Amino acid sequence: MGKFWKIYLFRFLLESGNLWSSTVERLANHEAFEMEVLQWLRSKGFLRPLVFGGGTMLRLCHEMPRYSLDMDFWFYKEADYGSFYHQLENLIGQEYDVTDMQNKFYSILVEIRKRTGMPKLKIEIRKSVAAGGTTEEKIAFSPHFATQVLVRGFTLDQMLRNKVSALLDRVEIRDAFDLEFLARRGVDLDLSQQDKRKIIKRLSGFTKRDFSVKLGSVLLPEVRDYYNQQKFTYLEEKLTFDKWST
Repeated sequence: MGKFWKIYLFRFLLESGNLWSSTVERLANHEAFEMEVLQWLRSKGFLRPLVFGGGTMLRLCHEMPRYSLDMDFWFYKEADYGSFYHQLENLIGQEYDVTDMQNKFYSILVEIRKRTGMPKLKIEIRKSVAAGGTTEEKIAFSPHFATQVLVRGFTLDQMLRNKVSALLDRVEIRDAFDLEFLARRGVDLDLSQQDKRKIIKRLSGFTKRDFSVKLGSVLLPEVRDYYNQQKFTYLEEKLTFDKWST
């Protein structure tokens, strides 16, 4: 998803005539759209068998200060994926402009927008069932949307495991940011020494441009400035301290 994410983010930010001055407002509007879609999915019963995960879940349920342009779900229990897809296909087009929808082997992909000319939201629903004990009920909320939405999401402990796997697999800076956020929230970095060494090596490989452009473009200014200066010092120290204290 890395290449798609870069292209999609760049297009999203360029859609307004002013690249950064209007980005904060546009991201706020996009977050309101995410909440609206969550509310719609719940009202139609589509959230019932799903688990909310990924960076958007961390932002909407735990106030992580990083924007993302997609929503990630898994299944909470076994389901008829074909039937789920067709029900979603039949209803979502009545509410939104569907620009892409695919029933792939491993996942269901949906891309929608409120209307022509507006930013798109990508939804990915993986055709895999979350392990028992890894999910819990959460409240998704936003200052840009009047209504809260009850969802089932991964626990923070499971999100940490997911983010470690993602960082070691695809080496995206946003996964490192999410991992540091979880560490700051007090989630135990219960990792093997080998994984800790691998993560520290990944962190040292991110460039100045990775921080200023790839990460900076999805952070609010004050958070962006902090990471441009401090990088992932907190996470590195946490991993190093834990490494030598175990």
